[in-house]
Formats: sequence, C-alpha cells, structure tokens
Amino acid sequence: MKRLLIFITILLVVFSLGGLVQAQELESTNAAEATPTATVIVEEVVLPKEDITQPTEEVANKLVKYLEEKPIGALNAFNWLQHMVRWAVGQGIPANTLVLLLMFPLMAAIIAASRHLVGLRGLGIFIPAVLSVAFVATGIVVGIVVFLTILMVARISRRTLGKLKLQYLPRMALLLWFVTLGVLAILFVSPFLNLKPLINISIFPILILVLLAESFIEVQLGKSQKEASEMTVQTIMLSLVCSLLLNWEGLQKFVILNPELIIMTTAVFNFFVGRYTGLRLLERWKFKDLLK
Repeated sequence: MKRLLIFITILLVVFSLGGLVQAQELESTNAAEATPTATVIVEEVVLPKEDITQPTEEVANKLVKYLEEKPIGALNAFNWLQHMVRWAVGQGIPANTLVLLLMFPLMAAIIAASRHLVGLRGLGIFIPAVLSVAFVATGIVVGIVVFLTILMVARISRRTLGKLKLQYLPRMALLLWFVTLGVLAILFVSPFLNLKPLINISIFPILILVLLAESFIEVQLGKSQKEASEMTVQTIMLSLVCSLLLNWEGLQKFVILNPELIIMTTAVFNFFVGRYTGLRLLERWKFKDLLK
C-alpha cells in the first residue's frame, strides 16, 4: 500500500510541474509582442506531418493522383477490385483508409512468416500488426517512448494492485487508471522538453498503445524476465519493420494500383508458409552442429 501511495504522489508531482510549466509559457506568450520570427515558428509547429493514417488533403491527393495517372479498361475478372477502389474513392471514402486496409493483411503475413520461418518470438500477430499502425501515426521515436512508458507503468501498477487482492474487472479498471495518468504525465512534460511530435499526438494511437499494454503483460505472465524482455524487443522490431513498410510511398502506390495482385499474393504466400513444416532459420543456426 505504501508503494501505491508513493507512486500516486510521484505522478501528482509530475502533473503539478507540467501545469506550472504550461502556465509560465502561457504568461510569457501573452506578454510577448508578435514578431515576424515568432510567426514563422508558430507556422512550423502547426504544420502537420504527412500521415497515411489520417485522411489529410495532402495524402488523399497523392493517392488519388496515382489512380488518375493509370487509367483502367473495361470491367473484367482481373481488375474488378481496381474498379471498386476507384468507385469508393469517388464516393468519398478516404484513399488512405483503403490503402491501409489492403496493406494490413500483408503486414500480418510478414509477421507470421517471421515467426514461422525465421523463428522470431513476437507476441502473436495482432499485437505487432496493430502496433505498427500506431507507430505510423505517432512516428517511430515518439511511439516507442510512449509505448515503453505505458508498458513500464502497467507492469508496476499490476504488481502493486496484485497485493490489494481486488477482483479482476475493478483491478483492470484501476490498471487503466494508472496507465492514463502515466500518459498524461508524458504529455504534460513534453512541452517542457520541447518534444513537438509528442505535443501534436492524436488520441487514436494513444488508445491503441494503452489497450495493447495489458495484452503485452498477459502474454508475458509465467515467463522469465529475460524471455519476456526478448519477446518485447522482437515484437517492437517487427512493428518497426512493418511501420516502415506502411510508410513506404512506393508500396502504397503499388497497393492502390494493383489491389487484386496484393490480395492474391498475400493469400498464396500465407498458404505456402503454412505448408512449411521444417526447422526455422534460427533453429537451424542454433543446432547447426547437430545438423552436420
């Protein structure tokens, strides 16, 4: 119980410091006179980054331009999905949403292959796949910082709440309470540290990271500290690779112009990966002396 009170006190102190910093910045802003230099700085901060998870005009225009540059012929069995994509975009459905949906099964296939063929020990398929989308929305550095902080707060909170012997649902609600306070602490400190990407972060990736924290902890239960750390690191590595692929403009262009090909290729790839029953790549390396 004492550790719980100490943890809450630390969080409250962080909140107070964050509020004090924001108040001081607000006073200095009101007292200062507007200058051309200050105006330029504000414009640079407000300028949004290109994010495929957000239906911004810049991203939408780029993807729509790809469609306009490649006309398609009459409807047939080989281009029906291209016609559906163009029709959906014409009806107002964001092109970036369609691209992400088409790319998501490919990311899941890559993650499955990395585990089944290579032997990486990530935390399932769903967690790294969704985490990669969150990294695309937040940026890699900010996403890793936020997620590791959430994971640390969740682990500490879970151990503390376990000593209180609470029922499952109230305990999970309190765990979410602690994680929320941890995220708020990060956001309050970010202006003081001039972390601009973290200041402009949206609620969508934060919710994903918060919800995935409990899944991380549940999967890690019953495993040693070393094994849990290895699984966490490998999961983050898989998520980083997938986030880089999701951000790859060339792949986005290929997917939106050839949706039938990407869908069928992903399905065939999963089929052949699933038929493989041999040793994984890391297992071959581990037992290379025995295989000789």
